[in-house]
Amino acid sequence: MTRAAGLDRLAAFLAGAGADYAAARNTDRGPGLEPTTSALSPYLRRRLITEAEVAAAAERAFGDGGAEKFVSEVFWRTYFKGHLETHPSAWTESLALAASDRERLAAEPGLRRTYESAVEGRTGIDGFDDWARELVETGWLHNHARMWFASIWIFTLRLPWALGAEFFLRHLVDGDPASNTLSWRWVAGLHTRGKHYVARAENIRRYTEGRFDPAGLDEYPDALDEAMPPREVALPRPEPVPAGDVALLLHLDDLSPESLPLDGARVVRVGGLLAHAPGASERVRAADAAAMADGLERAAARFGCAARLVEEGWSGDLPMLTAWAPVGPSADALPDACIRIRRGWDEAAWPRSNRGYSRLRSAIPAVLTA
Repeated sequence: MTRAAGLDRLAAFLAGAGADYAAARNTDRGPGLEPTTSALSPYLRRRLITEAEVAAAAERAFGDGGAEKFVSEVFWRTYFKGHLETHPSAWTESLALAASDRERLAAEPGLRRTYESAVEGRTGIDGFDDWARELVETGWLHNHARMWFASIWIFTLRLPWALGAEFFLRHLVDGDPASNTLSWRWVAGLHTRGKHYVARAENIRRYTEGRFDPAGLDEYPDALDEAMPPREVALPRPEPVPAGDVALLLHLDDLSPESLPLDGARVVRVGGLLAHAPGASERVRAADAAAMADGLERAAARFGCAARLVEEGWSGDLPMLTAWAPVGPSADALPDACIRIRRGWDEAAWPRSNRGYSRLRSAIPAVLTA
């Protein structure tokens, strides 16, 4: 889990599956085979590589037209982050729902049995059980499989969606609070109210190339509803970067210190803050730790100063700068005194992410230019 590995993965994708991405991306060939997607999300989630450089590399490789679908999918990650910044209660409410649902598991034996069979891959539903085991064993699922899994979890098994989102975030090596939370809400019909995603046996059979053919799915469910959707709030503004000596704080949402817009600031000390997802598996924690170690090593080389995990008083009297941490564990753990820097990519895209994705999608050329 390093920047070098992310760049290698990007190069391999552009030289291989990238050329057929638009046609093949929905096909899940299963573990052990070359993925039809880029598999860059573990690196993008931690910003070991940035969305801006990935989009630029794709356009250089395939041209504007050839890269359009892939770049649009990269922007979904940006959209979800921007949307959660303007609807932060979607995150806090999902955590509260999951806590409440765990209490239900303790009080309702039938619900607990269904939940346990789902997370252990013992439901008897073809495909679903395989994906549950694959997720726990590898920390990964193809994006289409994630959608099928979430739909079956919600509409066929009738399990609480927040517990499913929690299960994913616990095990996914690319687990991202915004993409994960809002994707589960979208499948349920809560993100775009009344528009839900329904897993159908024919679709699963087709896009797994006949590996799975589940029976007994509820293919005509109603979307979920909620009393009050998350309220929109104003997008917080970044603070000006001070000139002179500063301490730079790295976190798991941005480990590319080389490309941060530091203006006149001079980094003389670097610290790393490890704030894992709630209940993160050992595999996820190990990936986080490896990514942070790589980020600290590169920061030390870039700025010519010491770089280590933070401890009390690590920054001394220096102003403390950090890359903007979107809603999630890193943002919750940041010291109040931190001056948060927002990248130009987010500054251009997030104000267009407060509604549906179509608004940002239509502005992609302008965001790329900016």
